[in-house]
Amino acid sequence: MVDKVGNPLFSEMPTTVFEVMSQLANQHGAVNLGQGFPDDRGPADVLQAAADALTEGYNQYPSMWGTPQLRQAVAAHNGRFYGLDVDWQREVLVTSGATEALAACLLGLIRPGDEVVLFEPLYDSYLPIVKLAGGVPRFVSLAPPHWSFGREELEQAFSPRTRVVMLNTPQNPSGKVFTSDELDLIAEFMRGSGAVAVCDEVYEHLTFDGRPHVPLMTRPGMRGRCLRIGSAGKTFSLTGWKVGYVTGAPELMQSVAKAHQFLTFTTPPNLQAAVAHGLGKDDSYFTGLAAGMQAKRDRLSAALKAVGFGVLEAQGTYFVTADLRPLGWEGDDVSFCRMLTTEAGVAAIPVSAFFAHKPVDRYVRFCFCKGEALLDEAAARLKRHFDRAA
Repeated sequence: MVDKVGNPLFSEMPTTVFEVMSQLANQHGAVNLGQGFPDDRGPADVLQAAADALTEGYNQYPSMWGTPQLRQAVAAHNGRFYGLDVDWQREVLVTSGATEALAACLLGLIRPGDEVVLFEPLYDSYLPIVKLAGGVPRFVSLAPPHWSFGREELEQAFSPRTRVVMLNTPQNPSGKVFTSDELDLIAEFMRGSGAVAVCDEVYEHLTFDGRPHVPLMTRPGMRGRCLRIGSAGKTFSLTGWKVGYVTGAPELMQSVAKAHQFLTFTTPPNLQAAVAHGLGKDDSYFTGLAAGMQAKRDRLSAALKAVGFGVLEAQGTYFVTADLRPLGWEGDDVSFCRMLTTEAGVAAIPVSAFFAHKPVDRYVRFCFCKGEALLDEAAARLKRHFDRAA
């Protein structure tokens, strides 16, 4: 009999909350507003570019760094939207999705014993990767409803041993978009500790109400200290494609590329060709993407308020956070989400799942990147349920 099979970091870890809630939604025929993926097909011209490249193009191994076409497009995208002058040959790496990019960055940078600053709530893959690399997590807990932080919180998290700052803006699950002043404060502490930043910016084109996305890389002194991660899945509503890209200074990128070569090595070339095409689309595509998602945010937020939730401001991403307290719920957010799925027929995600240090258990995350009919059906189910409960 085999004893103690598997790395305890993973074998003792529960199944991700997204999978758990999606399975529960399937079992009960619930409208799934938990897992964050759009339900449209994505831009037709980008899909056609992938099909054409598959049937007419090159289908063998591309460079582990990515195809020149896509790396050039990523470099141009950085210049077009953020004024960054990027060397596509030395400063751009294509990965098999943003999660692989995160793994390559963190595994490539962290040495055993290095401290890593994490802002919570945090996306659930960050902490396991940090621990796998031998990093020591130090948390900055953002407080609802504004998800704010200040100098004191950073002073407690940073030390001379700080090696990496993990920053997600726009942030999943809170929908927070970090301001220039907040980024400058983080940059101040990074300079003091000699740290570098891994910047998860997959929702860069999904900010609302005219609010700009500001990469930390663009702040003074940060150009050579940041790795910036983007996602074709989020930018083109094609999450199943798993195409990501990393931009950073050559001395950082070398370590990341060496980790990447032993994770996935490369990414399907036809998808790279299609993403390169997509990144060259007119500005109207990118502004339209944000405007369309903002309208869905407003539609679902209004429905949640009508039911009685307290709805927090969603400045970006696919997600809106709702406060359970106005409903009079006496349990925690996990029990609420199970009840909501099994009894009301709508699935959401407990926000406590995104905390590792100071859990907040009175909030749930709803995904609004769905069609209007599905959002309306969810709203109708919620209204029926809570009207009966009143």
